[in-house]
Amino acid sequence: MKCGLLGKTLRHSYSPAIHAQLGDYDYDLFEKKESELASFLESGDWDGLNVTIPYKKAALPFCDTLSGDARRTGSVNTLVRRGGNIFGDNTDVAGFRALAESSGLSFGGKKALVLGSGGASAAVCAALEDLGAKPTVISRKGEDNYGNLERHLDARLIVNATPLGMFPGNGTSPLDPERFEACEAIFDVVYNPARTALMLRAEELGIPCFGGLRMLVAQARRSSEDFTGETIPETVLDPIQRSLEKEMRNIILIGMPGCGKSTLASMLSAVTGRPFRDSDSLVEERTGRRIRDILMQDGEDSFRMLETAALRELGKLSGRIIATGGGCITRTENYPLLHQNGIILWIRRDLRHLPKNGRPLSQSGDLADMYRHREPLYRFFSDGEIDNNGTPEESLRQILEVIG
Repeated sequence: MKCGLLGKTLRHSYSPAIHAQLGDYDYDLFEKKESELASFLESGDWDGLNVTIPYKKAALPFCDTLSGDARRTGSVNTLVRRGGNIFGDNTDVAGFRALAESSGLSFGGKKALVLGSGGASAAVCAALEDLGAKPTVISRKGEDNYGNLERHLDARLIVNATPLGMFPGNGTSPLDPERFEACEAIFDVVYNPARTALMLRAEELGIPCFGGLRMLVAQARRSSEDFTGETIPETVLDPIQRSLEKEMRNIILIGMPGCGKSTLASMLSAVTGRPFRDSDSLVEERTGRRIRDILMQDGEDSFRMLETAALRELGKLSGRIIATGGGCITRTENYPLLHQNGIILWIRRDLRHLPKNGRPLSQSGDLADMYRHREPLYRFFSDGEIDNNGTPEESLRQILEVIG
């Protein structure tokens, strides 16, 4: 059986990894232009397809029969060839319902703002209605739009069903949830990055937030059932989601200059097989200059701006090991860049063990004073602490225990 994902740009899809754990069939990526869509759907070499942006509505007319969810949403994300005909389904409805139910929240009677009016929005609205919520679609045009959000400040739920904030457009958000004082939770159908700008803002405000990875896995499960005709238990969702979270997560090391970040990152890369990047090295690559020269000639502020640009690039990636400069925590804008896709580990080492040679900032000031200033910032940034006062091998074992 030949299955796969149909879309326009699919380089960063996790669907093959998910379907490998769901069914015994080939699963490929089919990148097609709009001009190729009709011929591929009518005569292409496939038995089952998932359909993603921008073809969820465009694929509908090619279907001979539709599921109830496909009819009510007016879009399809799953196609199956059955006896020469094409059956269309919208498994995003079941996917978002699973995401919503995993939150443990109640939805009955609650007003929900659904941002966006595309295929994902229709599926979200259908799922919310199934759960008893009252969805209102917010689009760029139309009666309810981003220009009159004051009408809807009583919303208790917000769902981003747009691609805003999705890789590689990290850092963008459709709205600021601070205006919605009654908001109880925020959902984002985007799963890469793990925490979109909207979710990061929700975290700041103390609003529970949930990313789209659960929806991705749950809709894939329902799609796989369409492909094979076999029932797949819901118990598969948790282990598949956990395995993807580990695969996608960056492991980020912070700490004082000379604390051993680069050494441990290199060792961790060798053990896990994950690529290792160093933010200082990236600055040097991008500028063609040594860090020491930038600091001595241009000053620390200039270097920090270059460092933030490097972290913005590295933070978008997934599944990497990233060693940072010792002072990256002095700029609060660096926190969301690192936090969006990663677990941040603070490498702690006694000050008397920190080398100063070749480190201009360490040589030019008092390390104790530097640490007193930075210690609360390391604590704020970090998700866990690693004691690196023993051997590197002991510290590596601690990291492996923390990351599972």
